[in-house]
Amino acid sequence: MQGLDPDRVVYFGSTSKSLSPALRLGWMALPGRLVDDIVAAKGSRELWSGVTDQLTLADFVAGGAYDRQLRRMRGIYRRRRDLLTAVLAERAPHITVSGIAAGLHAVLELPPGTERAALRAARRLGLALDGLGPYLHPDSTMPPRDGLVIGYGTPPEHAIPAALEALCLALPDPAPSLSAARTDSAIDGEPDH
Repeated sequence: MQGLDPDRVVYFGSTSKSLSPALRLGWMALPGRLVDDIVAAKGSRELWSGVTDQLTLADFVAGGAYDRQLRRMRGIYRRRRDLLTAVLAERAPHITVSGIAAGLHAVLELPPGTERAALRAARRLGLALDGLGPYLHPDSTMPPRDGLVIGYGTPPEHAIPAALEALCLALPDPAPSLSAARTDSAIDGEPDH
């Protein structure tokens, strides 16, 4: 889009997902009229981006190697996303997966009241996950939803099967249906409401 209307579109990018977050390199393509304001707002922060790293990236881009790396990483991340969704469809069909159209995260919607227990179970199993709770704005009028934010870009390839196994173990069991709960109450001698 930026190439189609460079006077109105700002394009941001970084190497954090395609190469390494350790490089701490990013870029902006923006209209010339904004350059001075952006440079002034940026100030002297982020002076640790080394010239050698910047020149190496420029050479990487100019030689086409960066484009090849992007294509390679897209394929890797797509396979990981597809594996995540396939494993969850098989092992936890009661969990809804969303947010997978872009990025390197998926959101797993959990039954109400199960987020904290799932996070505790995940920690015990060695998984570092986030719940949806902290992402809800304090002034939001939307009801909170229980869920997990799953990043699938970071684990090394050899660790993914074990991580998915641990994830499935950390997930809550399906919520019993209302009719099953009523049947269980009647069997236990409690009145059926």
